[in-house]
Amino acid sequence: MMFRRTCRRMPPISAASVLLAALLVAGGAAADKGVAVVPTQIIYPGQEIPASALKEVEVTNPNLAEGYATRIDEVAGMISQRTLLPGRTILVGTLRAPFAVKRGATVRLTFAVGNLTISASGTPLENAAVGDVIRVRNLDSGVTVSGTVMGDGSVQVMAK
Repeated sequence: MMFRRTCRRMPPISAASVLLAALLVAGGAAADKGVAVVPTQIIYPGQEIPASALKEVEVTNPNLAEGYATRIDEVAGMISQRTLLPGRTILVGTLRAPFAVKRGATVRLTFAVGNLTISASGTPLENAAVGDVIRVRNLDSGVTVSGTVMGDGSVQVMAK
């Protein structure tokens, strides 16, 4: 048996289209360069990140992974979940907001429906940031309820 090799002709690529593609790739790499936030000292997990321990540097590595912090104000005041080393970019996913309520501390529970508002004291069963849903034990009745942490440190109880 004989096999015949068939050759498919590709359309000729013009020099202009190759030059245009090279310029687009080079222009995209230059556009990707920007600013990144890096720590100036070692920051350990659970430590609040002060603005004085941060600086902005120009990104020169085109292969740098996405998701790093680009402004100091998006990092300052956050809590690190990993050890941050000086001169290394800070991934935004490794940061969390500071806790608004701490486990075991006394908080105010509020329940509002219509014009009726009920307040009581409670103890959170876990640490939580603003907007988190947590379980809280009512100190008066001992009943465990769920609620949303508010900005002032109180917990808004959810109706069942």
